Amino acid sequence: MSAEAPHALEVLEKIGNTMTLSMGPQHPSTHGVLQVIVEVSGETVESLEMEIGYLHTGIEKSAENLFWTQAQTVIERMDYLNPVGNALCYTLAAELLLGITEKIPARAQAIRVVHSELTRISSHCVWLGTHAIDLGAISNFWYAFDIRENILDLVEASGGARMHPNYLRIGGVNGDLPAGWLDQLDVLIEKFPGRMHELRTMLQNNPIWRDRTIDIGIVTPEDAVKWSLSGPSLRGSGIAYDVRKAFPYCGYETYEFDVAVRSEGDAYARFLVRLDEMDESMRIIRQVRERLRTPGPVMVDDPKIVAPPKETIALSMEALIHHFKIVSEGFRVPPGDVYQAIESPRGELGYYLISNGNNRPYRIRTRPPSMYNLQALKQIAIGNLIADMVVMIGSLDPVFGEVDR
Repeated sequence: MSAEAPHALEVLEKIGNTMTLSMGPQHPSTHGVLQVIVEVSGETVESLEMEIGYLHTGIEKSAENLFWTQAQTVIERMDYLNPVGNALCYTLAAELLLGITEKIPARAQAIRVVHSELTRISSHCVWLGTHAIDLGAISNFWYAFDIRENILDLVEASGGARMHPNYLRIGGVNGDLPAGWLDQLDVLIEKFPGRMHELRTMLQNNPIWRDRTIDIGIVTPEDAVKWSLSGPSLRGSGIAYDVRKAFPYCGYETYEFDVAVRSEGDAYARFLVRLDEMDESMRIIRQVRERLRTPGPVMVDDPKIVAPPKETIALSMEALIHHFKIVSEGFRVPPGDVYQAIESPRGELGYYLISNGNNRPYRIRTRPPSMYNLQALKQIAIGNLIADMVVMIGSLDPVFGEVDR
């Protein structure tokens, strides 16, 4: 950050009875590098403008210069709280272009679903813990991050890394679940209800929490649609749109779960929707756990796309040749374009991919839910106190890795 960057809350100018302040871009409670230029009359917000782009990484262009499989390494870092979701959306889009969607093994689909839902819970834990800190509640952070640590242990065991595992691959997943993974999952499944009960007990009926969130940052259903909101920010306003139900992928239509919806449209409603979503995600995980009892392949059987097992390389010249070609030049994807969406923890995450028949994506364009959800702040903040700004920002749960990209 340059020396000229405004402080966390700095007076820029004073006009008449109003004052223009700069909140951010390094403010601790904006959930990322966001600058809000806000005009206040006393303590009341009259208008605001947002300045984004401080975290610009050029991920989409970087991915266009990598092989189709290599591109996942940067795509996972776009929403750094939902790396598995980003990888899943991208691989589903690439598989549509390749025409192999129906060939993905059932076990690989189940593994994708369980990792996606674990990541959804993990992301909501980060949101819940940091959102609570914004409002002065410290203990909830540790309770929420206790769940997240258990989930990251599972992610690390299967993918080899805690936050960006690169475990999901075009064609399936990179290897079956390791020995003991399901036992580790069973421990989390047993522990989760008690921990969630504790989190709800501490916050849901807490009078201070309710005073700080009820009737704050109200989004009407009409405005939610107008601003193209999705995810909990949309469902908190009474619109039951969930990509997993509307446009199922990975066999989500075969799982039983409810879409969490609240009608009030305020910060408290969005808080309740995310808590309910965590319970529904665990409900899906329990169903996946039963399906994972059945063994099976975890990668599509296509040596032109999938590298052969390492143990066969020393025994088969054909396997060695396929391995060398995939590692050195990747694989080519037929020309075409496709849009694929999934339900990320923040809403509808979409990837629009164009292939020109080469071994690299010709164009990658992301639909980042955080960016669309954040737009609503320009409207919902007006008439509220500036002290509630962090409440409204936190209730939208933006991740600036995907806002700025």
